Amino acid sequence: MSADRPARYDEPISPATAAGIPVATAPKKLRPRHVMMITLGGIIGSSLFVGSGNVIRSVGPAAVLSYLIGGLLVFLAMRMLGEMAAARPSVGSFMEYAREGLGDWAGYFVGWLYWYFWVGVIAFEAVVGGSILAGWFPAVPDWVFSVVLLLVFTATNLVSVRSFGEVEFWLASIKVAAILVFLAVGALFVLGLWPNASFSVPNLWNAGGFAPNGWWAVVGGVAIVIFSYFGTEIAVMAAAESEDPAKGIRQATVTVIWRILFFFVGAVLVIVAVVPWNQLSDPKEKAPFAYIFGLFGLPGADLVMSAVILTAVCSVLNSGLYSAARMFSALAAKGLAPAVVAKKSRTGVPTVAVIVSTLGGYAAVLVNFVAPESGIFDFIMNSAGLVALFVYVFIAATQMRLRSRMGDEERANLTLKMWLHPWLGILVIVAVVGIVVVMLVSGESGRTQVWTSLVAVAALAVFWPLVARKLKRRAAAGVVDAREPELDALP
Repeated sequence: MSADRPARYDEPISPATAAGIPVATAPKKLRPRHVMMITLGGIIGSSLFVGSGNVIRSVGPAAVLSYLIGGLLVFLAMRMLGEMAAARPSVGSFMEYAREGLGDWAGYFVGWLYWYFWVGVIAFEAVVGGSILAGWFPAVPDWVFSVVLLLVFTATNLVSVRSFGEVEFWLASIKVAAILVFLAVGALFVLGLWPNASFSVPNLWNAGGFAPNGWWAVVGGVAIVIFSYFGTEIAVMAAAESEDPAKGIRQATVTVIWRILFFFVGAVLVIVAVVPWNQLSDPKEKAPFAYIFGLFGLPGADLVMSAVILTAVCSVLNSGLYSAARMFSALAAKGLAPAVVAKKSRTGVPTVAVIVSTLGGYAAVLVNFVAPESGIFDFIMNSAGLVALFVYVFIAATQMRLRSRMGDEERANLTLKMWLHPWLGILVIVAVVGIVVVMLVSGESGRTQVWTSLVAVAALAVFWPLVARKLKRRAAAGVVDAREPELDALP
């Protein structure tokens, strides 16, 4: 590819955008079953099994609407991402698209924000996983288990992308099976068809109404809900490293709405219908899924759900490390991060990126052990959701810009298209701005979420001039971004 012209929007490139790997020594790819299960269960983590309780306690039964609104935003963003990814598969994904469509500054901000999000998730899941294991083995401190989890999944990610996919396949399978059982038994329980159960649908409105804390609380809850959904795009990134990128990308983007409705909205609906929202236990004391399973009267429900939640924690820790490392490596390949981060092993794993991405986890574990009242759990739940909203704005703006540059033939050749262009993209941006405004005026909690998220953006803005000067020096020296050999055009 010539270095003196920009890449066409629909010009296919390799599934990995970081340092080039010769075709003859290309690493093994993810298999279709890996991509399928990552697509189905990759985003189901402790933010659903545990965090849903926080949303329900702050919003009431109308938390179902918070999940629907958040799900709609994610669905539209994923459709826009799918349009770009189907035309040009890339592990760098929306970071590279933003760089091509909006400029280097956009790639810098969206890539680093995404990496920041996943480093925070890695820390969060390590702390939660350590606390679960310490509950089983109280003689061992939490931080020991947290460190062990970080070491285990760092090793898993360092071996190869195939090892990541295999581990994620089995972890996601357990999560999906648990939610299917939860939904099936829950539906019977709510309808009074389960032993010792009675018809409990009125729980949706009997305890202070459907929206007991007001409709603004529903909108404010979306920022927390986005935390649960964010990670849907992992399936698109993973599909780019699969044996059939086109099929994987279409599968990930087309089916996302059904996954959201079934696994998230369906699960929350069961919870608020089974028990009055104000009788739900504090998630820090007992996760809502564990509480509801206990009401079902299933033997060993608490232990089983604790094991499932631990599985979910491990799954998100595994996939979070994968996502953070791939994005970090892609940033480095474009000169937006230190060049050493792009270094890969013989199996194609960005080893430096994997190791560096775990440092935030170790730091959080240390802080949590030294100062357990530091509020790490709440801070990450508050700040990371808004960072996700920022990323969706970049995805929408990028898709609209890239589509506007295309000719009639290019538009006609798109295999996956965003509907009602550009209006639904504009809707996503307006919705995000509206959510932020509501959070700013809704109270101290909402303002805290906004300002903690803006801290990350401000920190990146401080360093952007230095990165911009570096890019100018690279361009003056004729340095070409690392690319792998191109793929055949996607069918």
